Amino acid sequence: MYDLIIIGAGPAGITAAVYAARKRMNLLVVTKDIGGQAAWSGDIENYTGYQFITGPELAAKFEEHLRKYDIALKEGEEVTEFKMADNIVRVETHRGTYEAKTAIIASGKRSRELNIPGEKEFKNRGLTYCATCDGPLFSGKEVAVIGGGNSALDATLQLMNIAKHIYLINITARLAGDPIMQEKINASKIVTILNNTNITSIIGNGMVAGIRIKRANKEETLSVQGVFVEIGLIPNSEFVKDVEKNQWGEIKVTSRNETNIPGIFAAGDVTDVPEKQIIIAAGEGSKACLSAFRFLARQE
Repeated sequence: MYDLIIIGAGPAGITAAVYAARKRMNLLVVTKDIGGQAAWSGDIENYTGYQFITGPELAAKFEEHLRKYDIALKEGEEVTEFKMADNIVRVETHRGTYEAKTAIIASGKRSRELNIPGEKEFKNRGLTYCATCDGPLFSGKEVAVIGGGNSALDATLQLMNIAKHIYLINITARLAGDPIMQEKINASKIVTILNNTNITSIIGNGMVAGIRIKRANKEETLSVQGVFVEIGLIPNSEFVKDVEKNQWGEIKVTSRNETNIPGIFAAGDVTDVPEKQIIIAAGEGSKACLSAFRFLARQE
């Protein structure tokens, strides 16, 4: 029986674990991977203390800090069921069942899919959801980035140093990302921005060879060898059945990271906290741990 189970090891989950270890709580971290969305990010220039650091480098720093403590860690395990009964949290994965007095859900988000013809067929065959992971594979090639927010702009900035040409496909009338990022992209001679444009299908023969798009009621085909899908994220909250969520599936939390169920807390991108930023997720993780610690102290 643990004092605390933390689900997820991104910025929120790792920070919560570090705080819990320093509080001498008996804790377990259950996670599919380590680093979360931070490990997929490109250049990071707004994390306090680091004027510049890449996402993988920052994720490695997080992991190093986590492993400094003697924390029970179940890595590579995805939670299939989560419930509380008789004031005991029970977490099931494909490998086992774990119990605790409290829990912090910090399971983050995952990439949203296009749901168009060719997407499943060409996944990992020229279509990817991670420019940081797969960008180097497209050196000297023509590629398309799908999206208009910060994720799409970040992917485009990374690919500007790699690809021959980039089509930035945006469904809305204008880009929505940070102005500084937009300025850098607008100044590039290898980026073509296509606003008010829909991607209708992905085509190829074994590997991606192009995309079909529709704009101004006209359809055309762009020849590309890579497609980077950056159209937003979906919260990893399906395994939580009884916790209250909003219309997007994000877990509702109070300013103390409490859910509607006493003893269950949540932190990071899986929650309804307005801004999804690495530094905010880390801060939310620390708050969630302190709230869980106080909850246990009051119970005992």
